[in-house]
Amino acid sequence: MKLAYFGDVVGKPGRAAVVDYLPGLRRDLKLDFVVVNGENAAGGFGLTESIANDFFNAGADCLTLGDHAWDQREALTFIAREPRLLRPANYPVAAGAPGKGAHVFVLDDGRRVGVAQLQGNVFMKQQLENAFQHADRILDDMPLGLAVDAMIVDMHCEATSEKMAMGHHCDGRASLVVGSHTHVPTADLMILEAGTGYQTDAGMCGDYDSVIGMRKENSVQRFATQLPGERYAPALGEGTLCGVYVETDDRTGLAKRIEPIRIGGRLAEHIPAN
Repeated sequence: MKLAYFGDVVGKPGRAAVVDYLPGLRRDLKLDFVVVNGENAAGGFGLTESIANDFFNAGADCLTLGDHAWDQREALTFIAREPRLLRPANYPVAAGAPGKGAHVFVLDDGRRVGVAQLQGNVFMKQQLENAFQHADRILDDMPLGLAVDAMIVDMHCEATSEKMAMGHHCDGRASLVVGSHTHVPTADLMILEAGTGYQTDAGMCGDYDSVIGMRKENSVQRFATQLPGERYAPALGEGTLCGVYVETDDRTGLAKRIEPIRIGGRLAEHIPAN
Protein backbone atom coordinates (compact mmCIF):
# COMPACT_ATOMS: atom_id res chain seq x y z
CA MET A 1 0.00 0.00 0.00
CA LYS A 2 1.19 3.55 -0.74
CA LEU A 3 0.53 6.06 2.03
CA ALA A 4 1.26 9.75 2.50
CA TYR A 5 1.03 12.01 5.51
CA PHE A 6 1.31 15.82 5.34
CA GLY A 7 2.24 17.92 8.35
CA ASP A 8 0.42 20.83 9.93
CA VAL A 9 -1.21 23.09 7.33
CA VAL A 10 -0.58 26.72 8.29
CA GLY A 11 -2.80 29.45 6.88
CA LYS A 12 -3.52 30.37 3.27
CA PRO A 13 -0.12 29.31 1.82
CA GLY A 14 -0.46 25.85 3.38
CA ARG A 15 -4.01 25.48 2.14
CA ALA A 16 -2.97 26.50 -1.36
CA ALA A 17 -0.09 23.98 -1.33
CA VAL A 18 -2.46 21.14 -0.45
CA VAL A 19 -5.12 22.13 -2.97
CA ASP A 20 -2.61 22.83 -5.77
CA TYR A 21 -0.21 19.90 -5.38
CA LEU A 22 -2.05 17.02 -3.71
CA PRO A 23 -4.32 15.98 -6.62
CA GLY A 24 -1.41 15.52 -9.03
CA LEU A 25 0.78 13.92 -6.39
CA ARG A 26 -1.94 11.45 -5.50
CA ARG A 27 -2.33 10.54 -9.17
CA ASP A 28 1.37 10.31 -10.01
CA LEU A 29 2.39 8.31 -6.93
CA LYS A 30 -0.78 6.20 -7.06
CA LEU A 31 -1.42 6.91 -3.40
CA ASP A 32 -3.90 4.61 -1.71
CA PHE A 33 -4.44 6.75 1.39
CA VAL A 34 -3.60 10.32 2.45
CA VAL A 35 -3.65 11.96 5.88
CA VAL A 36 -3.35 15.73 6.33
CA ASN A 37 -2.93 17.47 9.68
CA GLY A 38 -5.11 20.56 9.35
CA GLU A 39 -5.05 22.06 12.83
CA ASN A 40 -3.52 25.43 11.81
CA ALA A 41 -5.28 25.77 8.47
CA ALA A 42 -7.74 28.53 9.38
CA GLY A 43 -5.55 31.62 9.71
CA GLY A 44 -3.05 29.60 11.73
CA PHE A 45 -5.56 28.55 14.37
CA GLY A 46 -7.88 25.58 13.95
CA LEU A 47 -9.90 24.21 11.05
CA THR A 48 -13.25 25.11 9.50
CA GLU A 49 -15.69 22.82 7.71
CA SER A 50 -15.21 24.67 4.44
CA ILE A 51 -11.43 24.25 4.54
CA ALA A 52 -11.79 20.60 5.54
CA ASN A 53 -13.98 19.99 2.51
CA ASP A 54 -11.39 21.66 0.26
CA PHE A 55 -8.81 19.19 1.57
CA PHE A 56 -11.11 16.22 1.07
CA ASN A 57 -11.85 17.35 -2.47
CA ALA A 58 -8.11 17.68 -3.14
CA GLY A 59 -7.51 14.04 -2.19
CA ALA A 60 -7.19 13.80 1.59
CA ASP A 61 -8.85 10.74 3.11
CA CYS A 62 -8.39 11.76 6.74
CA LEU A 63 -7.68 15.01 8.58
CA THR A 64 -6.07 15.15 12.00
CA LEU A 65 -6.00 18.02 14.49
CA GLY A 66 -4.03 18.68 17.69
CA ASP A 67 -3.83 21.26 20.46
CA HIS A 68 -5.61 23.84 18.26
CA ALA A 69 -8.50 21.46 17.59
CA TRP A 70 -11.15 23.76 19.04
CA ASP A 71 -9.81 27.19 18.03
CA GLN A 72 -12.60 27.40 15.46
CA ARG A 73 -15.77 26.77 17.45
CA GLU A 74 -17.57 25.17 14.51
CA ALA A 75 -15.14 22.25 14.81
CA LEU A 76 -16.98 21.21 17.97
CA THR A 77 -20.05 20.33 15.91
CA PHE A 78 -18.44 19.47 12.58
CA ILE A 79 -16.24 16.75 14.09
CA ALA A 80 -19.24 15.03 15.63
CA ARG A 81 -20.67 14.26 12.18
CA GLU A 82 -17.44 13.86 10.19
CA PRO A 83 -15.66 10.53 10.87
CA ARG A 84 -12.78 11.54 8.60
CA LEU A 85 -11.77 14.26 11.08
CA LEU A 86 -9.81 13.10 14.14
CA ARG A 87 -8.75 14.90 17.32
CA PRO A 88 -6.29 13.59 19.94
CA ALA A 89 -7.55 10.27 21.27
CA ASN A 90 -6.24 10.79 24.80
CA TYR A 91 -8.73 13.39 26.02
CA PRO A 92 -10.10 12.22 29.38
CA VAL A 93 -13.62 10.85 29.18
CA ALA A 94 -14.74 13.50 31.68
CA ALA A 95 -13.82 16.22 29.20
CA GLY A 96 -16.64 15.14 26.90
CA ALA A 97 -14.60 15.99 23.81
CA PRO A 98 -16.68 15.52 20.65
CA GLY A 99 -15.54 13.27 17.85
CA LYS A 100 -12.94 10.55 18.20
CA GLY A 101 -9.22 10.02 17.97
CA ALA A 102 -9.01 6.82 15.94
CA HIS A 103 -10.90 5.34 13.02
CA VAL A 104 -10.72 2.47 10.55
CA PHE A 105 -11.17 3.57 6.94
CA VAL A 106 -12.32 1.00 4.37
CA LEU A 107 -11.01 1.62 0.85
CA ASP A 108 -12.99 0.89 -2.29
CA ASP A 109 -11.08 -2.37 -2.77
CA GLY A 110 -11.86 -3.52 0.77
CA ARG A 111 -8.47 -2.83 2.31
CA ARG A 112 -8.57 -1.16 5.73
CA VAL A 113 -6.42 1.68 7.04
CA GLY A 114 -6.39 2.62 10.70
CA VAL A 115 -5.48 6.16 11.75
CA ALA A 116 -4.92 7.35 15.30
CA GLN A 117 -3.95 10.72 16.69
CA LEU A 118 -2.33 11.15 20.08
CA GLN A 119 -1.12 14.27 21.85
CA GLY A 120 1.94 14.31 24.08
CA ASN A 121 2.32 16.15 27.36
CA VAL A 122 5.97 17.25 27.58
CA PHE A 123 6.18 21.07 27.24
CA MET A 124 2.53 21.19 26.14
CA LYS A 125 0.18 23.71 27.79
CA GLN A 126 -2.73 21.32 27.43
CA GLN A 127 -2.22 18.19 29.55
CA LEU A 128 -4.12 15.11 28.39
CA GLU A 129 -4.08 11.51 29.55
CA ASN A 130 -1.08 9.26 28.99
CA ALA A 131 -0.63 8.94 25.21
CA PHE A 132 1.29 5.66 25.48
CA GLN A 133 -1.50 3.91 27.34
CA HIS A 134 -4.02 5.13 24.80
CA ALA A 135 -1.75 3.95 21.98
CA ASP A 136 -1.79 0.46 23.45
CA ARG A 137 -5.58 0.41 23.62
CA ILE A 138 -5.97 1.62 20.04
CA LEU A 139 -3.38 -0.73 18.57
CA ASP A 140 -4.88 -3.67 20.51
CA ASP A 141 -8.27 -2.79 18.99
CA MET A 142 -6.79 -2.39 15.48
CA PRO A 143 -4.11 -5.08 15.19
CA LEU A 144 -1.97 -4.63 12.10
CA GLY A 145 -2.40 -7.47 9.63
CA LEU A 146 -5.67 -8.56 11.23
CA ALA A 147 -8.12 -5.68 11.74
CA VAL A 148 -6.25 -3.28 9.46
CA ASP A 149 -3.93 -3.59 6.47
CA ALA A 150 -2.07 -0.39 7.39
CA MET A 151 -1.90 1.74 10.53
CA ILE A 152 -0.85 5.40 10.82
CA VAL A 153 -0.19 7.12 14.15
CA ASP A 154 0.06 10.93 14.30
CA MET A 155 1.96 11.90 17.48
CA HIS A 156 1.25 15.59 18.08
CA CYS A 157 3.65 17.04 20.61
CA GLU A 158 6.57 19.37 21.30
CA ALA A 159 9.38 17.15 22.57
CA THR A 160 11.37 15.14 20.04
CA SER A 161 12.15 12.61 22.77
CA GLU A 162 8.45 11.95 23.40
CA LYS A 163 7.83 11.48 19.69
CA MET A 164 10.76 9.09 19.32
CA ALA A 165 9.67 7.12 22.37
CA MET A 166 6.22 6.73 20.79
CA GLY A 167 7.79 5.48 17.58
CA HIS A 168 9.67 2.75 19.41
CA HIS A 169 6.64 2.01 21.60
CA CYS A 170 4.55 1.31 18.48
CA ASP A 171 7.32 -0.41 16.49
CA GLY A 172 6.00 -3.51 14.77
CA ARG A 173 2.38 -2.51 15.47
CA ALA A 174 2.02 0.42 13.05
CA SER A 175 2.96 1.12 9.45
CA LEU A 176 3.96 4.71 10.25
CA VAL A 177 4.45 6.78 13.37
CA VAL A 178 4.96 10.43 12.44
CA GLY A 179 5.28 13.54 14.56
CA SER A 180 3.43 16.79 14.08
CA HIS A 181 3.13 20.15 15.91
CA THR A 182 6.68 21.54 15.69
CA HIS A 183 6.40 22.51 11.98
CA VAL A 184 10.00 21.67 11.01
CA PRO A 185 10.75 18.56 8.87
CA THR A 186 13.32 16.36 10.58
CA ALA A 187 15.97 14.36 8.73
CA ASP A 188 15.45 11.10 10.61
CA LEU A 189 13.14 9.20 8.27
CA MET A 190 13.80 5.52 8.92
CA ILE A 191 12.29 2.10 9.30
CA LEU A 192 12.56 1.02 12.91
CA GLU A 193 13.83 -2.36 14.05
CA ALA A 194 10.47 -4.15 13.95
CA GLY A 195 9.33 -2.55 10.68
CA THR A 196 7.49 0.68 11.52
CA GLY A 197 8.22 3.74 9.38
CA TYR A 198 9.13 6.75 11.48
CA GLN A 199 9.82 10.49 11.29
CA THR A 200 10.06 12.81 14.29
CA ASP A 201 8.26 15.63 12.47
CA ALA A 202 6.85 15.72 8.97
CA GLY A 203 7.15 19.51 8.84
CA MET A 204 4.41 21.97 7.98
CA CYS A 205 2.57 22.81 4.81
CA GLY A 206 3.06 26.56 4.69
CA ASP A 207 5.43 29.43 3.98
CA TYR A 208 8.93 28.57 5.23
CA ASP A 209 10.08 32.21 4.96
CA SER A 210 8.66 32.54 8.47
CA VAL A 211 8.98 31.32 12.03
CA ILE A 212 7.10 27.99 12.02
CA GLY A 213 4.63 29.43 9.53
CA MET A 214 3.98 32.76 11.24
CA ARG A 215 5.22 36.20 10.16
CA LYS A 216 8.90 36.29 11.11
CA GLU A 217 8.78 39.95 12.18
CA ASN A 218 6.30 39.16 14.97
CA SER A 219 8.35 36.31 16.38
CA VAL A 220 11.71 38.08 16.10
CA GLN A 221 10.34 41.11 17.96
CA ARG A 222 8.96 38.99 20.78
CA PHE A 223 12.18 37.02 21.21
CA ALA A 224 14.35 40.12 20.98
CA THR A 225 12.36 42.33 23.36
CA GLN A 226 10.45 39.83 25.55
CA LEU A 227 7.44 42.10 25.04
CA PRO A 228 4.07 41.20 23.51
CA GLY A 229 3.73 42.49 20.00
CA GLU A 230 1.17 42.16 17.26
CA ARG A 231 -1.02 39.09 17.25
CA TYR A 232 0.64 36.17 15.47
CA ALA A 233 -0.47 35.84 11.86
CA PRO A 234 0.57 33.39 9.13
CA ALA A 235 3.30 34.36 6.68
CA LEU A 236 1.79 34.77 3.22
CA GLY A 237 4.55 33.78 0.80
CA GLU A 238 4.54 30.69 -1.40
CA GLY A 239 3.75 27.54 0.54
CA THR A 240 5.52 24.19 0.55
CA LEU A 241 3.64 20.90 0.61
CA CYS A 242 5.67 18.93 3.14
CA GLY A 243 5.18 15.37 4.33
CA VAL A 244 6.26 11.76 4.24
CA TYR A 245 5.67 8.88 1.82
CA VAL A 246 5.54 5.24 2.92
CA GLU A 247 5.13 1.98 1.05
CA THR A 248 4.00 -1.02 3.06
CA ASP A 249 4.34 -4.76 2.68
CA ASP A 250 0.95 -6.14 1.65
CA ARG A 251 1.47 -9.22 3.78
CA THR A 252 2.47 -7.58 7.07
CA GLY A 253 1.38 -3.96 6.75
CA LEU A 254 4.83 -2.86 7.88
CA ALA A 255 6.94 -0.28 6.07
CA LYS A 256 9.37 -1.27 3.35
CA ARG A 257 10.14 2.24 2.03
CA ILE A 258 9.99 5.75 3.47
CA GLU A 259 10.87 9.08 1.84
CA PRO A 260 10.16 12.78 2.36
CA ILE A 261 7.81 14.78 0.14
CA ARG A 262 8.53 18.47 -0.47
CA ILE A 263 6.98 20.48 -3.30
CA GLY A 264 6.92 24.25 -3.86
CA GLY A 265 8.11 27.16 -1.80
CA ARG A 266 11.58 27.54 -0.32
CA LEU A 267 12.57 23.98 0.64
CA ALA A 268 14.55 21.76 -1.71
CA GLU A 269 12.08 19.71 -3.72
CA HIS A 270 11.87 15.97 -3.20
CA ILE A 271 9.26 13.81 -4.90
CA PRO A 272 9.59 10.03 -4.49
CA ALA A 273 10.16 8.12 -7.71
CA ASN A 274 7.13 6.05 -8.61
